[in-house]
Amino acid sequence: MGNYLNRDLSWVDFNARVLEEGLCPDLPPLERFRFLSIVSSNFDEFFMVRVAAMKRAFHAAISSGAPQAKPDPSGLSPAEQLKQVSEKVRSIMSRQYKCLETEVFPALAAGGLCLIRSNAYTPAQKDYLEMFFMEDVYPILTPLRIEDEGPLPSIDSFSLNCAFFLLPEAIEDAEAAAHIAMVQLPPVLNRIILLPDEGDGVTRWALLDDLVLTWGERLFPGLRVRETMIFKVNRDADFSVDEKRDEDFIEAMEEVLVDRERSMAVRMVYSAGSERLRDELASRLYLEAQDLYEISGPLNLGGLLDLVNLKGKEKLRDKPWNIFPCSAFHEDEPIWDRISASDVMIHLPYESFDPVVRFFQDAAVDPNVISIKTALYRTSGNSSIIRALEQASLNGKHVTAVVELKARFDEERNISWANRLEKAGVIVVYGLSRLKVHAKITLVIRRENDRIKRYVHLSTGNYNDRTAKLYEDISLFTAREEIAYDAGLLFNMITGYSMIQPMRRLVIAPTALKRRLLELIDREIKRSGSGNPGRIMAKLNALADTDIIAALYRASQAGVRIALSIRGICTLIPGVAGLSENIRVTGIIDHYLEHSRIIYFANGGAEEIYLSSADWMPRNLERRIELMFPVQEESLRLELREILESYFRDNCQARLLDSSGNWKRLHPQNGEESFRVQARLLARAARSSAGGRTVKQEFVVRRKTIN
Repeated sequence: MGNYLNRDLSWVDFNARVLEEGLCPDLPPLERFRFLSIVSSNFDEFFMVRVAAMKRAFHAAISSGAPQAKPDPSGLSPAEQLKQVSEKVRSIMSRQYKCLETEVFPALAAGGLCLIRSNAYTPAQKDYLEMFFMEDVYPILTPLRIEDEGPLPSIDSFSLNCAFFLLPEAIEDAEAAAHIAMVQLPPVLNRIILLPDEGDGVTRWALLDDLVLTWGERLFPGLRVRETMIFKVNRDADFSVDEKRDEDFIEAMEEVLVDRERSMAVRMVYSAGSERLRDELASRLYLEAQDLYEISGPLNLGGLLDLVNLKGKEKLRDKPWNIFPCSAFHEDEPIWDRISASDVMIHLPYESFDPVVRFFQDAAVDPNVISIKTALYRTSGNSSIIRALEQASLNGKHVTAVVELKARFDEERNISWANRLEKAGVIVVYGLSRLKVHAKITLVIRRENDRIKRYVHLSTGNYNDRTAKLYEDISLFTAREEIAYDAGLLFNMITGYSMIQPMRRLVIAPTALKRRLLELIDREIKRSGSGNPGRIMAKLNALADTDIIAALYRASQAGVRIALSIRGICTLIPGVAGLSENIRVTGIIDHYLEHSRIIYFANGGAEEIYLSSADWMPRNLERRIELMFPVQEESLRLELREILESYFRDNCQARLLDSSGNWKRLHPQNGEESFRVQARLLARAARSSAGGRTVKQEFVVRRKTIN
C-alpha cells in the first residue's frame, strides 16, 4: 500500500458506503431502493471508464512483452487492480441484490407496492399482460439473429437485451440446427408496467423484461425457446475525439458516440438461467470469467427509479425536504442592484436555484445588458438557461457560450444545445483542444451611466436546474472589479489565442491552480508554530493527486492540523505515525449528493477561504480548465467557515477513514449530541428564509444499524 491507497479501489469503497445506506433498515424502502440503484449506475460508468483503462494497460503490457505494467502509486499493477476490483464489486453486488430480494422488495410489497414476477402471474394478470405485450410491446420489438460466423448485432452500453436459445420444432436433430437471437428492450418503453387495480389498495407492477422473456417466442414462429437470459454489456467509453479536426469538431464527436457502440466490451451483467447463452455471448465479446457478473434480480436498477416518485406511495419514501428561497434576493429589487451592493452566496439545494436562472433571464431582456459570456459543462434537457441564452441573442445581445462537447456521457445532449444556440445566433465555442472546460462561470456586461459594469456568477456545480435540487453546491454572485477583470481574461483565453495572463483573484487550472495549492500548503507550514499550529480544512469530492497529498503529509509532519471531508475517492492515508497523524479524513453520504469544494487556510490568523470547481485529482489540476476563487466578503467568509466546520461535527452520516484504508461509520458517543450536518444546514436555510425568526424544524436523526 505504501503511502497511497489505490484510486480505483477507493472508488469501489465509496460505492460500498452508498450501499450501506440502502442496507439500512431504518430508511423507508423506496429510499433504500434509490441508494441500491445509484450503486448499479455508478458501477456501469466505472467499468466503462476506469476498468476499460485498466484492461487496456494490462493488454498493452502483454503486447509489449513487459513482465507487468507499471504499477500505480499504491503499488498495484493493472492485473492486480482488475483482480481486486472484481472481487470487491462482486461482494458489493451480492449484498446489494440480497438486500433487494429479501428486504426491499418485501418491504415495498408490505407497503402496497408489489412486483409480480412471471412465475407468480395469476390467470387474470397473465391475460392482461399477454394482451399488453401483443398490443403495446410486440409491434415495437426487433428480433436480431446472431450468425455463427458474422459479427454480433450492435449492443451499446445503455441497453438491456433479451437472449434466446432457439430450436426448430420439426427437426429430429434439433440441437444441430439451434439458433441464438436477441431482442433489445426499446428505451421508448417503460420497464415498469402497472397492473389493473384489484381494489385492495395494492399497486402491482410487472417488468417489461419478464414480458419479453415470457412471450418473446412469438417473434420466432416455427421455433421454440429452450433457454433465455437478460443481459447488458459495458463497453469501453474511455477514448476521446480527434481534436485536430477543428473544422468539423461536432462530426468528429458524433463519430466517437458511434464508435462507443462497438468498442471493446469490458463487462457483461446477466440473469441466471442459461450457461449456454452466457458462454456464447462471452466468447463472442472476448470476455473472460472475471468479466461476467450474474445477478439474481432486475438489471439496470437505475432504469426503475420512476418507482421512487409513484403517486400515492408517499409513506414508502422520505418526506421531501423543502428548498427555501434565497433571502438575499427580492423580486421587487433589480438583481443588478443587489449584486452591486455586496457579494451574494447561495447554498444549493437548501436554497433555490431560481436566482441563477433569473440572472440569465433578466440579462436576456434587460436593455442595458450588452453581452453575456458563459461556460456550460452540463445542463438539463429542458434548460431554462439555454432558453434564456437563445432569447438574449435574439434580443440583440452579444452572447458567447463555451459548450464542452467532451463532457462524458453528455456529449449528445451538448451537441444538441450547441446546434440550438448557434441557430439563435449565439457564438458557440467547443472548449479547448485536449482540455475539458470544467469551470462554471458566467460574465454579464451591462451599460450603466455611460460606463461598462460587469457581473459575475461562479459556482462549484453545473448550470443544471435538475441536479440543483439533488446536489449540494455553492454559488457566488459578485460585481468586484478584480474578479470581473479576471473573468474577461479567462473567456479571452478560452475563445481566442490570448497568452496565459496573470490573474488578480481567480486561480486557473491547468496553468496555476496546482502550483497555488502547493504554495498555500507550504505557507501554512511556515506560519505554523507550537503555540499556534496551522490549520487546513477542505471539502472535496475526490483527492488523488500525489503531489498535493505529499504536501499535506509534509504539513502534518510540521504540526499543521488538517481536516478533510472527502465524499468519494481518497488515496491519502490518514493517521499514520510520522507521516499523517495530524490528518483526519471523513466523508458524508446522506439525502443530498455532496458536491461543493471548499478550502480553508488559517494563514496565521488572516484566514482565507476558497471555492472551486476542481477536485484534487490529476485530471482536474492538469488536464482541465478549472477555477478556484476566493470568498472575500467578510460575512460570507464567516458563514462559509461555519458551514465547513459543521461537516466535521457530523456523527450520524459521516464515515471516518482509518490508517488501514477502511471507512467506519461514526455514531454519537455517550452523552454526545446527535449532529447530522445536512439536517442542520436545512434548518439554517429555513431560518434564513424566514428572516432570522425562529423556525421550528424537526428532524429525525437515525442512529442506523448497518448490516
